[in-house]
Amino acid sequence: MSKKALAVGAHPDDIEFTMSGTLMLLSEVGYELHYMSVANGSCGSVTLGPAEIAAVRTNESQEAARYIGAVYHPPLCWDLEILYEQSLIRKLCAIVRRVQPEILLIPSPQDYMEDHTTTSRLMVTAAFCRNIPNYAADPPTPAVNNEMAVYHAMPMGLCDQLRNPIVPDSYVDVASVIDRKREMLACHKSQKEWLDETQGHDNYLNLMQQMAAEVGKLSGRFEFAEGWRIHSHLGFGSPNFDPLAAALSDRLMKGQWKGGA
Repeated sequence: MSKKALAVGAHPDDIEFTMSGTLMLLSEVGYELHYMSVANGSCGSVTLGPAEIAAVRTNESQEAARYIGAVYHPPLCWDLEILYEQSLIRKLCAIVRRVQPEILLIPSPQDYMEDHTTTSRLMVTAAFCRNIPNYAADPPTPAVNNEMAVYHAMPMGLCDQLRNPIVPDSYVDVASVIDRKREMLACHKSQKEWLDETQGHDNYLNLMQQMAAEVGKLSGRFEFAEGWRIHSHLGFGSPNFDPLAAALSDRLMKGQWKGGA
């Protein structure tokens, strides 16, 4: 059975901005990919109503997941309703238990938007509870005892809420898949208008590529990169368990963190 990598973002297209290159490279070395957004994108339009745009964005997300051959997991709530509460933790825990990923890719715990940071916190708890038999997942799903490594992606803007720069532990060279990252992000056609109108990004494809170039510059080595920070191993695996570094040893460079492979 192939090893599994689960990527979870807050909204449709979050994975494409900060995680998709790493996912594509993991697929190349035999990982089974899983793709999920916690919220359905219901606030992502200035012209369509919540249910209508959510349906559009669900279709776009499914297309993006198919593009990289990932198993698609449907969203669980509306935009701006990602709250740190038991109902969501139990549902997310059930997904983690079913998938049993070796690699879990989630948002940064520091970001400009609360949906992103709360998704990070929710997923850490859901993954931590995967091996606790007395914690009831929804739907009921037996506890599992797999070793897992949790990695936090870079925040949008590469800064925390107070504009302090975030520096990755590890850099993954995504130059070989940067064109595919653009194509995957382009599946989210509805977001060009939304970002242009509300956040002044002008061209969301160029914004993504510029961000990858900035992370590459931080590495001092790669033209385009995605940055990662590894979560504490406590509750997840052994101190030096770093499957991302092991899987992508020829594409990954360590930064500040000195543990792992």
